[in-house]
Amino acid sequence: MKKLLVALILAIFPASQVMSIERIDITNGNIEPMPIASLKFFSLDSFNKEVGKEISEVINNDLKGTGLFRLISEAAYNDSISSIKDRPSFIAWRQINASALIVGEVFNVGSGRIKVEYKLWDPYTETILVSGYFESKYNEWRRIAHKIADEIYKRITGEEGYFDTKILFIAASGPGKYRIKRLAIMDQDGVNLKYLNDGKSLTLTPRFSPDNRKALYLSFAKKKPRVHYRDLNTGDDHILGHFKGMTFAPRFSPDGKEVAMSSALNGSSDVYLMDIEAKKPKQLTRGAYINTSPYFSPDGEKIVFVSDRSGTAQLYIMNKDGSDQQRISFGKGRYYTPIWSPRGDYIAFTKTSSGTFYIGVMRPDGSGERMLTQGYLVESPAWSPNGRQIIYTRGEPYRGDGKAAKSYLCTIDITGHFERTLNLPTDASDPSWSNLLK
Repeated sequence: MKKLLVALILAIFPASQVMSIERIDITNGNIEPMPIASLKFFSLDSFNKEVGKEISEVINNDLKGTGLFRLISEAAYNDSISSIKDRPSFIAWRQINASALIVGEVFNVGSGRIKVEYKLWDPYTETILVSGYFESKYNEWRRIAHKIADEIYKRITGEEGYFDTKILFIAASGPGKYRIKRLAIMDQDGVNLKYLNDGKSLTLTPRFSPDNRKALYLSFAKKKPRVHYRDLNTGDDHILGHFKGMTFAPRFSPDGKEVAMSSALNGSSDVYLMDIEAKKPKQLTRGAYINTSPYFSPDGEKIVFVSDRSGTAQLYIMNKDGSDQQRISFGKGRYYTPIWSPRGDYIAFTKTSSGTFYIGVMRPDGSGERMLTQGYLVESPAWSPNGRQIIYTRGEPYRGDGKAAKSYLCTIDITGHFERTLNLPTDASDPSWSNLLK
């Protein structure tokens, strides 16, 4: 049983050379970051000036974190703009090769609320590319910043942004023998970290619902591994379904009405589909194999999963009703934790070969397989809602000093050329990326 449990858990353009902004094709390989200028957001009062400074910093960090943009140093700026209403001296920005200029202003509208206006200028065509405003409670200024970054990203790349989102993950702390793993949530940039349970029971593999309001996860409460269903607003939590064996590796359907999961009994495991309202499970795979890690296609009509029926863990695709099961991975090594891109164009996965772990992608028909990153332990990929970034777990080797091996959350773009580690106050693993917040 211990060996089975281990197997199951494992399964589980240079812009300065053009005269105006063209959309960046972010599906290409190594892209020269676009040089942009960003002024600290203005305000008439000193208090909101500090807020404006913070908003600018969040926007800049969001954009830099994509690997597509390079912020020009403020020391090079030579324009005396003091309000969002001012028209820039475009020649001054062209002289420092700024392909875009971000300006904004913060206004106090009373009752603890602020309005933040923004503009994105093209210094070469001397036109506004996008502009607008957001109004909210003062303490929600970070969300405003993320929303503005999303609008800028969308205008320049032609793709939806992913900055106004959350990450659900497992936060780990304590020494190796007494490791505490808690369900946690944070903004996509690592800020506003909150713990959702006390960690008294081992918790693994959390997954967001499509509406971001609920979560599925594996809990070992009362020493019985079961899939739990949690309301992220109220904290209401209960076991999803009643199975004879352990249940694990849960995933929501795109409409949030069904859950695909695995159930293990007597040395094998199978994929089940459960209607959340009716709570009636339907078995989709059969046989004396390990069938696990199901994940829906964006249209909800197909499911990718892992099976060792060929002798090693490989990726398979089947229809939602369990019919037409076909193998799609044929590379050297073992494949785990497949996850379908929200765009439907790729399936990301964990792969192990010759003692090395990889995060890779392939087309849904199995073609175009390529590795994005590798390491001693890289696993558990999850897509950003626009399908252009992947967040995953990177682990270090155990050092033998009684301390637990460190683990981090990292992101990498779909080209595999820009990778970064999130700066968190805790070890982290098993990420799930929300859809854009409402």
